[in-house]
Amino acid sequence: MSRERRASKPLRPIARPRLYEQLVEQLVEHIDDAGLRPGDRLPPERELAAQLGVSRVSIGQALVALEVQGIIDVRHGEGAVLLETRPEQQVIASLRAHQRRLPEIIEAREALEVKLAELAAQRRTEADMARIDDALAFMAFEIEAGGRGEDGDERFHAAVTAAGHSGLLADMMKELSPLILESRIESLSQPGRPKDSLAGHRQIAAAIRACDGDAAGKAMLAHLTLVSDVAVLRWDSDEADESA
Repeated sequence: MSRERRASKPLRPIARPRLYEQLVEQLVEHIDDAGLRPGDRLPPERELAAQLGVSRVSIGQALVALEVQGIIDVRHGEGAVLLETRPEQQVIASLRAHQRRLPEIIEAREALEVKLAELAAQRRTEADMARIDDALAFMAFEIEAGGRGEDGDERFHAAVTAAGHSGLLADMMKELSPLILESRIESLSQPGRPKDSLAGHRQIAAAIRACDGDAAGKAMLAHLTLVSDVAVLRWDSDEADESA
């Protein structure tokens, strides 16, 4: 009689460390090895990319991962400035936790901000509209000066929330704001994203000005779909190694 074969489990591919995690680890190691302290500057992106043999885009996105955690501050015209040091394992654990919760942050923003845009179009006052316009002008100024427009972006969404005149939804947005800040930094660091985000804001503002709730909600949803496309959700070890 032939020996019965045991049902075999399908083989699974071996998980490889993602390149961006390796880059973050090496950046943290460099900070430690170089004895950098808060206030010190990291080497320029071009120099880091040459040392590690990867593209500047990959290095830039790894730096953003550190910026999201508050470890560095990427300043226009100054480069990356160290704010604090942390153990390597803690940095990677925080990076992975951020990646896991990012889709839920996106879902929460869609649920809250689309409704707030609709309400803003129905309830806004002239003073509300003036605050929205001021936020748009400030974001445009930041971008023209070479920045990413984070402050103007935050002001705009805060102004739309206020124009919705819903205390409960505003409180929920306040609770979510620290997590939104993470996604805001990450999104506005994508190439070309600041100008695209500003254009989306202007479409939302136009619908609110016209008191068109349906158009405002649709414009907000389209905007959130755009700004939710961030590198940490689509990187894998092959993509990240492509040259710029």
